[in-house]
This record gives sequence, structure tokens and C-alpha cells, in this order.
Amino acid sequence: MRPDTPAENVDHTAEAARLERTAGLYPEDAEALLLQSAAHLELAGDRPAATTLYDRLLSSSDSLENPHLIRALKAANLWEYGHEAEARAIIDGIRAAAPRDPAPWVIVAESLESHDELEAAQKTFTEGVTLLLADVPEPPPHSSHPLLFGRHRVRRMLGAAHDDWDVLADTLHSSPVPLDELHDPKRVWSLGSDNPAELQAEISRLRAELGTYREELSRPFPVAVLHWPTGELAELVGAYPTLSDEYPSHEEHLATIEASLRELSASGTPNLGIVTGTVPSYEAFAASEASSPADTDLLPQYATTLAARGRAVSWPPERGAGCWCGSGVAYGGCHGGDRGNVV
Repeated sequence: MRPDTPAENVDHTAEAARLERTAGLYPEDAEALLLQSAAHLELAGDRPAATTLYDRLLSSSDSLENPHLIRALKAANLWEYGHEAEARAIIDGIRAAAPRDPAPWVIVAESLESHDELEAAQKTFTEGVTLLLADVPEPPPHSSHPLLFGRHRVRRMLGAAHDDWDVLADTLHSSPVPLDELHDPKRVWSLGSDNPAELQAEISRLRAELGTYREELSRPFPVAVLHWPTGELAELVGAYPTLSDEYPSHEEHLATIEASLRELSASGTPNLGIVTGTVPSYEAFAASEASSPADTDLLPQYATTLAARGRAVSWPPERGAGCWCGSGVAYGGCHGGDRGNVV
């Protein structure tokens, strides 16, 4: 699908099929591509087919990057075509698992909200905010903003008094129309009014909301540093020995990544991330650039391409999350510590 194709002209079924075929060609991107395919199936109204794709991902023998996100999307989709009990069971399981990624929390809370389960939605938003943001220095990570904004919206509908999290949401909101006004439960849908003042006020609110959505869609991809897992780096250097000058050892490679990201952060560079490379993917990229994988100038280009394809993981990780290096240790006790460059 061309990026300038109007939404009303999209054949969602055909686009879903195209993405599914593409996933077969690029297995390293299969998770992201199949999630996009499932989204098109939902938009096409074929929700059972979307569930089949979610089940296919969850039953895959390959390790998933975002299993809780996939379960959350499956739950929201199931509820939309009558499988409420199963959806609720999945939502309960996600809440019990307490994922460290804001996205699953937002999806399941918004699913509860859309089915008028406002108390449960508010509780879910609050659980996610408390888990991910308690003791986190302000400003919180951008990825957590939808949690705060969603919680604010639901609490306004419930008539709850503002608390510290609501104040933080108000502070982070950059639109000219305040959150309290956008989330006002008494807000009149003035587009059906004959009063020019009401019409103009609602147009202003809609423009503010549209501006916020556009800002999110245009958010640049992260400035990403390339990470090679142990096995991939050994295979890479074994196939292209001249890269040993770039990568003397895996330990030094990991230490360089953390040092580079800290230096970028200290210089004021925002939106940092890490992309993980694989040798087949890198070789395919080199071929597409008519270059040799041994060319060190190709490495940053490969990292940028992965980031542009949505493969970057934000740095630093969320509080309590595992270290980006894959050690299985929490980031604070690994590369995030004062002596984190010692592996």
C-alpha cells in the first residue's frame, strides 16, 4: 500500500494478504508484519481471521518480542465479535502477568472502557501507571503517555477528583485544548448544532485532537545503536574476519553500545534505541545496497534501516525491565548499573 493512499480506498483484505506473504519472505520481521495484517483484517470486518493470525503468532515456536501485546490485541478483537468470556480471561491474565510495556495495558484498559466497564478500565490504567511509573524520574517515557491520558479520560467520565497522576497527565499534554476539556463527559457533540459558537468550539477541539494524533504518527524513529547477540556476532566475524577490528569481543561490543547511548543521552539526543541484527538480514541488506557485508560503513546504515522498520527497542529500558543485552538480569543490575559495562 502506498503511504499516500487514502484510507477509504484501501482494500484491507488484499493488504492483509500482501503483508502475510511478505512475512513469509522476511521471517525476522514476521511478528510486526503479521500484526499489521491482523489489523487490516479487523478493519475489513474479518475478526475471526484476525484471531487466527494472533493464534498463529502465539503458537509459533519462535520467541516473540511482544507476546503480551499480541494477547491484548487478541482479547480486544475477540470481545468485538461476541467472545466476551474468553476476552475477559485473557485480560485478567495480562493484568496478572504485569507486563513492563505500556502498550498491552493501554489496549486492555481501552477495551474495557469501550464496553462501558469504566471502573475496571480505571483500575487497569492505574495498575499499569503504578507499575511502570512509580519512582520513575519525571518526565516519564513517551511510551507511557497513553497510559496517563487514558487514565485521565476514564476518571473524568467517572467524575473522580484529580490526583497526582492526573496532574502529571495535564502537564504532559501539549495540545492547546486542555485534557479536562477534551475529556469532559458533558461535552456536547456540537457538530449537529445550529449554533455557530458551539460548532466553532467543537471544530477547535477536533483540530487539537487531530494535531495530537498527527504528532504521534510523525514521531521520528529512534536514533538506534546496532546490537549483535553472541551467536550472531560470532557468525558475522567468522564470515567476515575484517570486522574483528570493529568487534574485538562480544563483551567489548556490549560495553561500547551502553557507552555510546549514554554519551548520546548526555549530549541531549532524544529518542534513543537499540536494534538487534542478524547475519542473514544484514547480508540481504548489503546485497540490496550492492555492497559487501565486510564494509564497516554499512553497519550504521543497517541500524538506521532496522530502526525505520520499527525494529528499535527504546533505551533505557523501563524500570525493572530486563537488560537490553539479553542477559536475563534487570537492566539496573546489568548494563544500567554504575559498573554495567562489566559483563
